[in-house]
Amino acid sequence: MPAKRLAHPMRARYRRELRRDPFEYLKELRRRTATGVIRLPWGGWCVSDTDLANSLLRSPEFNTGTSGFFGELLPTRTAQVAIGQATRNVLRARLPEYRDELARVLADLPTASRWPATASDLVYRSLKNVLLHPQTPTGTRRLLDQALHGGVMFRSPHVWQRARAEVLRGKLIAAVTEEVICRRKNPVGHARDVLDAVLGAGQDDLADRTVAEVFLVLFRSIIAPVSSTLAWSVLLACLHHTSDSPWPWPSAWIVREAMRHRPMVWMVGRTVLRSTEFGGLPFQPGDILSVSPFLVHHDQHHWADSDIFRPERWAESGERGPYVPFGAGPYTCVGASVALALMTETLTALTRGARLTVTGADARPVMVEGAVPRPFTVVRTLA
Repeated sequence: MPAKRLAHPMRARYRRELRRDPFEYLKELRRRTATGVIRLPWGGWCVSDTDLANSLLRSPEFNTGTSGFFGELLPTRTAQVAIGQATRNVLRARLPEYRDELARVLADLPTASRWPATASDLVYRSLKNVLLHPQTPTGTRRLLDQALHGGVMFRSPHVWQRARAEVLRGKLIAAVTEEVICRRKNPVGHARDVLDAVLGAGQDDLADRTVAEVFLVLFRSIIAPVSSTLAWSVLLACLHHTSDSPWPWPSAWIVREAMRHRPMVWMVGRTVLRSTEFGGLPFQPGDILSVSPFLVHHDQHHWADSDIFRPERWAESGERGPYVPFGAGPYTCVGASVALALMTETLTALTRGARLTVTGADARPVMVEGAVPRPFTVVRTLA
């Protein structure tokens, strides 16, 4: 007989604990449960047992139908994959251009800068011409600039800021829709930017506005996780290496460990489509069943020193635990390799010939469309 599911309302105390330290609160929820599945106070369920989580990520129950990444914008999984792959290919082809632009952007970086906002600026300014090529109308590109810190990228905690962000979002979608109409009337035959990649992915039946909304999803999904992981990489590396000597780890190790220790995507959820049982509990259609990469990456039975930021683990020959910063199974992020390259390239350029130190550091995350660092200051001293 399956175990009875217990209600777990979101009380004020839980909200306070979640704001204080979301990751520690999630670990506390796992400690409190006697099963491998946690009832989440804000709704839904999380598979906390690592072996069950691995099974779920690859199970038919978790990988049926379309991914929730694009919401209701794209009607089929085939369309989702085609647009994802087209976007990845454009980004990969333009990596040399990204390096050149990044060098120019870093030349203007002040000695002291406020992060993670600066991380978003670095990544966005270096990718700006890849997102929308320079011949795109100036007004449209200016709206994209404003969207970076105007509440479109990350949801603001304040109602009045969210209202302003919705106005900005509407203006941006309207402007990009006009650009879609123009490009469909005057096709160029090759992808000059991410918007062209969407248009060239063979989804001609998509409405002009839908293409614009898909572009906005891609804009957010490229900039937000790359810049957040970059910020985590800088913060954690500085906190764990405080001497005047250069960091003892290659950038690739730091980035991989940052995605393990503080994954920006901390919860991967799917809607249950039919009655099923998992972990001894019954689930009904419409229930939300999730896996937490954070919990998977901090399972002491699978990861040695799971609570310690230790980049050198990526050079060790010993067996590591399950690693799912980009998901796993059929719905693994198609842009994972390019995202990793962008993060590594940026951190390498940022630290080349320079020493980084941080002040006002706090390794507890804030949940804003994902786990992002609390604001801190980076001082970059050139050698």
